[in-house]
Parts: sequence; C-alpha cells; structure tokens
Amino acid sequence: MPGIDPSVAPTGVGCLECDAAGGWWVHLRRCAQCGHVGCCDTSPSQHATAHFKASGHPYIQSFEPGESWFWNFETETVSEGPELTAPDSHPADQPIPGPTDRLPGDWQQHLNG
Repeated sequence: MPGIDPSVAPTGVGCLECDAAGGWWVHLRRCAQCGHVGCCDTSPSQHATAHFKASGHPYIQSFEPGESWFWNFETETVSEGPELTAPDSHPADQPIPGPTDRLPGDWQQHLNG
C-alpha cells in the first residue's frame, strides 16, 4: 500500500523529539512509512502531526498497547492496515501520560483539546 512500509521498525518506545528535548506526551503514534514515533495531538508538542507536515508521510498507526488503527492525514479517516514490524506499541507498563519524571505538576493545563 503506498505510504505504508510494513518492514520498517519504530524509532523507539517514546516520542523521538520529546525524548531528545526532555519533553512528555499523552499518547504515541507511529509513522507507517518510516517508523517515526511521535506524540499525539493532545500532547503539548504534537510531533506526529508535525512529522506528517514535514515529511508528507500520510499514515500513522496508534502506538498504544491493544490499538491497531491507522489514521490517514490526507483524507482525515481511520482505517485498517497491514501488520507493521514489531514492536507494535510502547511497553504496556509505560505510563500515560509520560514519562512520569518529566510531567509538570500542572500537566493537565498543557493538553491540547
């Protein structure tokens, strides 16, 4: 399927940019074309959407345990897709939001609606 490469591994178990900057996230999304793991639009930095805008890679998959849905940024629709290279989510024991040691005390006030 154009825009999806099932053979590419994820870039890690956390948001690539948030990890580099010492930030935090709510939920994680994985680019289905290159494996970039970014934070969701509820997260303060919205790195998954920023990755789409910079790269043009149209599909992300949820990187949450037990979720397998895909989002197409171009059509703004949820769909099913092929099984991607493992791992298919962050570790189940990884807190949401997280990482815990990076959350500000008023983290709820930083969420995007």
